[in-house]
Amino acid sequence: MAEPAGYDILLKGGHVICPANGIDGIRDVAVRDGRIAAVEETILPSSATETIDVSGKLVLPGMIDTHGHVYQYVTGRFGLNPDMVGVHSGVTTVIDQGGPSCMTLPGFRKFIAEPSETRIYAFLSAYLVGGLEGHYYPNLYSPDCVDIEATVRSAIANRDLVRGIKGHAEIGGFARWGIKVMEMAAEIARRAEVPLYVHFGTLWGLPESGANGEDADTILERVIPLLKEGDVLAHPFTRHPGGFVNQQGEVHHVIQAALDRGLKVDVGHGSHFSYRLAKKAIAAGVVPHTLGADMHGYNTHVPAPAGTPEEHYDDENHPFKGQARFSLTQAMSSMMALGLSLQDVVPMVTINPAKMIGLTDRVGSLTVGYAADISVLDDNRGRFLLRDNEDTKVVAERLLTPAFCLRAGKKFDADAVILPRAVAA
Repeated sequence: MAEPAGYDILLKGGHVICPANGIDGIRDVAVRDGRIAAVEETILPSSATETIDVSGKLVLPGMIDTHGHVYQYVTGRFGLNPDMVGVHSGVTTVIDQGGPSCMTLPGFRKFIAEPSETRIYAFLSAYLVGGLEGHYYPNLYSPDCVDIEATVRSAIANRDLVRGIKGHAEIGGFARWGIKVMEMAAEIARRAEVPLYVHFGTLWGLPESGANGEDADTILERVIPLLKEGDVLAHPFTRHPGGFVNQQGEVHHVIQAALDRGLKVDVGHGSHFSYRLAKKAIAAGVVPHTLGADMHGYNTHVPAPAGTPEEHYDDENHPFKGQARFSLTQAMSSMMALGLSLQDVVPMVTINPAKMIGLTDRVGSLTVGYAADISVLDDNRGRFLLRDNEDTKVVAERLLTPAFCLRAGKKFDADAVILPRAVAA
């Protein structure tokens, strides 16, 4: 039993899962001065100023969302409030995927990363313009709009904030420019010595001239040789052409060899996610390493900023079209509904993303002395209906929902308006 030690907060009696430290059982977690002070089987309530009964709940290292879009007001409808995606959704760390570029990173640091309660990192866009609402303006993403030297320089000079590079390998870009942009993105990541996170699946749609001899099903096998160990294949279960399952319904033959080379897989749930294709890939042995919610303004109700397009030019093929809402905890529930265990899923939002961004010395575990980033979840049992944007429905017998989190010892309730509501099956 731990000695009375003047703790600030005691989380009492929760089911603690910390893969990094091999903990999976009932524990008490004590916090002092914003840091984890003790994780023990029993800690006296009298030793803490405030005791919170978390019996029946899951207590995890602060969850890390690998795929956020939080460059609010700069990336159009994509950019959500970072704390709405982060601490108010039970998530203590959010990685923005491709919002800022080498040109706009200073604004991201000043107006997003620094004032946010959530711990914020960025995968820097390989393109000069950054994320924006690029599906409206594909010509901004040509090889002429990539500056390798400037982007490498920005990534190295902002190492505290930039933990990777974001690029896109999809049929719209390949039909316009071939593989050139991906070669440039891979060079940026290699020279900056950070992971490259590659979006697979249709994003920009085809130009008026058509596919120009390109085939979405060949993109994976042509891009993977450009990648290095630790680079990330994202949106494996996309409902759009170009993901892990080809248009004949088969899991692509190059995936296992890519995993054997040390490449990583991130779910990047969001609008692209297909239960139908995820089920097929997981059954073939493809288990993702990390899990991102990929929430943005097309998954919720963000009005079009004045003067921007009201509607997509090709609504039928709109890459983000859909009504389903998502969250990181709902993405965890999706993986469990497809047959993975809670113990399989927790590392995807804790220690594995910490490894991805090279920060296991400060996030992803409940190690004594680390900042007290802790997520507390409700583990609801019953029959819950989940559906994707193909309108495929699955029934989950466990639905994880965020209760609250501690970020450096400060408590935030999970009260974000974007969180999906439980629907009974």
